[in-house]
Amino acid sequence: MILIDAQEVRRHLDHRTCIGLMREAMTALSQGRSKQLLRSILDLEDGNAFGVMPGALDGSGFGAKLVSVFPGQPRSHQGVIVLFDEASGAPAAVIEAGEVTAIRTACASAAATDALALPGADTLAILGTGEQAWQHAAAIRHVRAIKAVRLWGRSRAKAEILARRISDELGLPAEAFDTPAEAVAGAAIVCATTAASEPILTSADVADGTHINLVGSSRAGPVEIDNALVARARFVPDHRAGVLAQGAEFLRAREAGLVDDSHVLPEIGAVFAGDAPGRLSARDVTIYKSLGSIVQDLACARYLVDAR
Repeated sequence: MILIDAQEVRRHLDHRTCIGLMREAMTALSQGRSKQLLRSILDLEDGNAFGVMPGALDGSGFGAKLVSVFPGQPRSHQGVIVLFDEASGAPAAVIEAGEVTAIRTACASAAATDALALPGADTLAILGTGEQAWQHAAAIRHVRAIKAVRLWGRSRAKAEILARRISDELGLPAEAFDTPAEAVAGAAIVCATTAASEPILTSADVADGTHINLVGSSRAGPVEIDNALVARARFVPDHRAGVLAQGAEFLRAREAGLVDDSHVLPEIGAVFAGDAPGRLSARDVTIYKSLGSIVQDLACARYLVDAR
């Protein structure tokens, strides 16, 4: 059995490659060439959790991700991906999941941004200052010619540190702002990557034509945006069944009577394949709701095994 650690993941899996893998994996999911169950989440003490994500991806194998989510740790998502061989049924590899989750989440957002954002979108706002904030800046520059990055976090000091890192390592002008509304002003692409439990972004804050990657909440409960913004947007899920069951922002807007299940559009994989429309007009606000899919992890796992 192959063991692949975080260092090997970083060595082999770059953002541009991973964006392509995410397009392929999500297209396969929407076309029925993969299978995945809804994640199971075991709540632990102090707001921590343990999740199990099983699935199968045609051509990659089958398996599961076992992941702990400890928001107070430097890396909030830690765990392993176990990949089985689809021909023999034998366990083929165990891959460190924290590094894979970090890059594949942002690269899935980048692929969605490429499909949904306006072609000339060049200003990126990122809400949050953790690992996903950095990864989203690093990934989205590969699908749009970003000229400015606008940052907000609950800690202004952390936002300023991230702004310097983005400027120094990615060569993108970056600036920290005091409020989410200030950060998204003038931004054509917004990435919400926070651990917020209540909305930090409202419909009034968002201009027509904006594309939003909604990433921070991966379960029913915590929300990053208000109901009005959900109702206003073309709401594109990563996995429709998952969002109908566990997409917190959609569930809250539905409970308020503002939307029904038809508001959740065909999956992003259907948009990638040309089987469903994404943006219909330049004025549309589009939302890509990311819960994260095991097929994304399996695609990365297979790539990493083959790259050895």
